[in-house]
Amino acid sequence: MDPATGTVAKLWRWPVKSMAGEPVNAMRVDGRGAGGDRTHAVLYEHKGARKRLTAREAPRLLAWHAGYPFNRDGGLDPRQPPAAIVSAPDGHRYRWGDPLLRTALEKDLGRPVWLKRDPAGQQDLANTLLITVQASLDALGSELGGSVDLRRFRPNLHLELDAPPWAELGWEGGELAFEGGVRLKLLHPCERCAIPTRHPDTQVKWPELLKHLTAAHKMCFGINARVMVGGRVAAGESVRFRF
Repeated sequence: MDPATGTVAKLWRWPVKSMAGEPVNAMRVDGRGAGGDRTHAVLYEHKGARKRLTAREAPRLLAWHAGYPFNRDGGLDPRQPPAAIVSAPDGHRYRWGDPLLRTALEKDLGRPVWLKRDPAGQQDLANTLLITVQASLDALGSELGGSVDLRRFRPNLHLELDAPPWAELGWEGGELAFEGGVRLKLLHPCERCAIPTRHPDTQVKWPELLKHLTAAHKMCFGINARVMVGGRVAAGESVRFRF
């Protein structure tokens, strides 16, 4: 297969699992994934145990925003991410660990919750990044008859590549090499759950999205990756795919 080249179009991190995240100009990555990504989670009690609460069980979580407002240019150290700043739907801001944050979440979500912070990350697939590609996003929009908001898929790196739509779903085992020296090993395509069916702003459900991905693309959008060589990745820098 011919190599593909392109650029980093967008970068995102999601400090609190299932809350809205933040676009950044650059980020540092290491064996944990993206610095500060999903290092915080809201917990709930399920069958006598505390589990991470997601937008599957509580879509309202998507109306909350989390970020690191002073670390948007790649300065955040993945080994020591700070406490996230969380904004409620009404705009009130809390620092993670503030007892008032837990109280506000419980009131808004209508259930008891607990807060957990883990600098190692709390991804569903540990120690990974999620990569998406613009050609596939455009193709998906064409297939569904309208544009699709990238935020639904919660990627870390969004690329513009000179490859056909959906090509990345066949890139398992390949590598992405970035201009700044970062290298990623591509794992398997990302099989989507129901979370992308929720609009990131309104939380309105769009079940046809998952039905279409299931029927046309084996339920997949994007591809998971693991960091082989860490460092800083910035928007606009060049990237090359190769097997």
